Amino acid sequence: MSDHPLDRPIWHALTGTQRACAIGAPPALRFAPDLGLFAAAADSSASSIEALAALCPSGGMIGLVETSAWPVPPGLTLHRSALCHQMVAGRPTPPAENQFEVLELGDEDAPEMLALATLTQPGPFFTRTHQLGNFIGVRIDGRLAAMAGERLHIDRYREVSGVCTHPDFRGRGLAGALMPIVAARMIARGETPFLHSYADNHSAIALYERLGFRLRRPVTFTVLTRN
Repeated sequence: MSDHPLDRPIWHALTGTQRACAIGAPPALRFAPDLGLFAAAADSSASSIEALAALCPSGGMIGLVETSAWPVPPGLTLHRSALCHQMVAGRPTPPAENQFEVLELGDEDAPEMLALATLTQPGPFFTRTHQLGNFIGVRIDGRLAAMAGERLHIDRYREVSGVCTHPDFRGRGLAGALMPIVAARMIARGETPFLHSYADNHSAIALYERLGFRLRRPVTFTVLTRN
C-alpha cells in the first residue's frame, strides 16, 4: 500500500490526529455515528474485513474512501460505489473582499446546518459532523444561506467539507467566497487544504479549480449497509 496519508485518508485520520473521534479497535475503526459514517481497516486481510463489518450495526451504514474498491465484508451489502476526485490546493486562491457578513457557526447552529446539508447533499453530514472542525456561514434574512467547514484532519492536511448553498440563494457566489476563507485559515496554520468531489459533479470541480485546487488522484467512495 502507498505511504502517502491521503491515499488512505480515513485510516490515517482515525489512527492519527482524529483518533479521539474513533470507535472500535485495530484492525478496524470508524467515526462515531453522529460524527460520520466513515470507517477503515488496517488492510484487506480476512481478519481486518471481519472487524470492519462488526463496526456496521443492524440498519446502519459505513463509508469507505480508498484508492480502489474493497471487498464487501460478509453480512454487509454494497449500497453505493462512486468515483471521486481528491483535490489538493498548495496555493489556494486568496479570499476576496466580501459583500456580506461571514459568521462563525457552532453548536447553536447545528440544527440548521444539518437541515441545509440534508437538503443540498454536499456529502455525509450528521448531528455532530460540525464538531470535526471549524465552520463558517452566511445568513440572509435570518436564514442560513450557505456554509463551509472542515472534516478530516490528517497530519498536515485538512479537508474542506460541508460546502453548500441553499437553493433559494444560489447564483450569488456564496460558496465560492466561503471556501477561500476556510482554505486560507488552514494555510495560516501550516496545513494543506484538500477536498473530495464526486467525479461527475463537473460544476463543483470547475469551481474548485478556479479556487486553486488540483486533482491529486481518483478515489472510490463506497457505502455499505447491514439490513
